[in-house]
Amino acid sequence: MISPIFFPGGNIGELAVNGTVNDVAMCGARPRYLSLSFILEEGLTMQAFWDILVGIKFAAEKAGVQIVTGDTKVVERGKGDKIFINTTGIGQMHPKASIGMDKIKPGDKIICSGYIATHGIAIMSLREGLEFETTLESDTACLNHTILALIDQFGSDIRLLRDPTRGGVATVLNEIARDSHHGVEIQQAQFKVMEEVEGACELLGLDPLYVANEGVFMAVVDPNSAETVLSALQKLEYGQHASIIGEVVEAHPRQVILHSKVGGRRVVNMLTGEQLPRIC
Repeated sequence: MISPIFFPGGNIGELAVNGTVNDVAMCGARPRYLSLSFILEEGLTMQAFWDILVGIKFAAEKAGVQIVTGDTKVVERGKGDKIFINTTGIGQMHPKASIGMDKIKPGDKIICSGYIATHGIAIMSLREGLEFETTLESDTACLNHTILALIDQFGSDIRLLRDPTRGGVATVLNEIARDSHHGVEIQQAQFKVMEEVEGACELLGLDPLYVANEGVFMAVVDPNSAETVLSALQKLEYGQHASIIGEVVEAHPRQVILHSKVGGRRVVNMLTGEQLPRIC
């Protein structure tokens, strides 16, 4: 679920398919099949529903997945938010994939595949009557082809994959620190944030590290292969702006420490309270 259901760069249909495809890909699997179910609120126009279906078709074809089952229900006006979409994805594990928190070791490098916080700010620009003078579009995309190309080439050198959707990059980094029992250190200067996104976050009092993404993934990789993985990723469709943002360390276990552009240090905590904007 998302509000608004149409936004710069996509709609709720594309978002539903891409989100599930990416979740399957982050496990090291090739997405194959999706279920697709709708809850429609009375009053949703046929044109709006058709446009959403076209978005779903486009996203599924690009991802190379088949929609094999589903259901549709209609609720009374006021009992839904125009449309809710429920998806489930099934995939086939890549034979070279070895993904898991238990694979992470001190010294491993952390790669972010592109600009962060773009999706969240694109949605925020339309919500609650809030508008920015910007041409920002959501970065929603199917990442499975990019991910599988990396696994094809580097196999078990890729220790972990995550897409920083709800809760943003900071949440993923904290989950890595918490579940691996290691520390994480990141370099603020290495994060890619569009100038207009950074300005909007400053205006709204938001930290880009906590803002949702839909077309970005993070990878923890073997330090001996990190530069080669980065170079290969930068040649792929959704990795041109990738960068190494930090590393796993033995110090300060279960904590994420950010080194700022001006030489300071601060702890990056897990997100508390309600994330804005809500996207799922």
